[in-house]
Amino acid sequence: MRTVRTLTAAALTLVGALCAVAAAPAVATGTPSTGASPSASGKPSGPTEAGTGFRTATALQPGERATADASTGDYLYWVLPLDAGSRTTVRATVSLPATATRHAASTWQLDVYDGLRRRQPCTYGAQTRAVAKDAPSVGLSCTLRTVRAGAEPWSDDPLPGSYYVRLTVVGLAQEDVGLPVRAEVEAASQDTGGALAVDGALSAPLVPGIGAARADAASPAQQPAATGGEPADGWSGGWWSDRWLWTAGGGVLAALAAIGGYRLTRGAGRPSRVAPHA
Repeated sequence: MRTVRTLTAAALTLVGALCAVAAAPAVATGTPSTGASPSASGKPSGPTEAGTGFRTATALQPGERATADASTGDYLYWVLPLDAGSRTTVRATVSLPATATRHAASTWQLDVYDGLRRRQPCTYGAQTRAVAKDAPSVGLSCTLRTVRAGAEPWSDDPLPGSYYVRLTVVGLAQEDVGLPVRAEVEAASQDTGGALAVDGALSAPLVPGIGAARADAASPAQQPAATGGEPADGWSGGWWSDRWLWTAGGGVLAALAAIGGYRLTRGAGRPSRVAPHA
């Protein structure tokens, strides 16, 4: 029985260690570049302009805040790298022109596309909003599904690679086209851990031009400017998750339970010794 108690204590210690690891705070898939100065909101400042299409999208890292001065009616594009296991929320705020210069209400929309330029649905968030003529600003948000390391060919799951953020107005009076606006965009990513992990992984992330860049690394001109780069700690490849810890812990607990059960059964099967009568 002493051995059983020792094994049980060791098992409880192991379970506690696994729980501590699994309950650790989620880590963002990308960290700001070294030397980024904080903005007024306390977040690291990012790029101060936006692209006008997929090929000219401005690179943005999760955790940074990008700004851009534009005209009402422009299409604004940013691109950011998202790795397997990350769940990302993209937020945008548009400061609208002075009320005296506007003629009618407007409707703004925030869209996110993956590396294959497939429009990704939002699990929640106000992706499209109509604002009154006198509204000073409009806020939009889109929380994406968790990025998966691999997927079936027929599925539409989000995969690791470059993700394009597009911000534009979809409902506008003709008289208000061209009025100045200021846009702020940020993306926050969290690691979901092994709960949503899958087996298998892509041979390469869905980044435009990555094949050509790997084929001739000596020619950086072959890689388009709008690739979004890669996460600060590199692409994980999707092979590691905390479910490996739970799998190993489950195996150890099963072995300890088997040993303990064997010892209990063995002890119960021994014949009791009866003292001889005098």
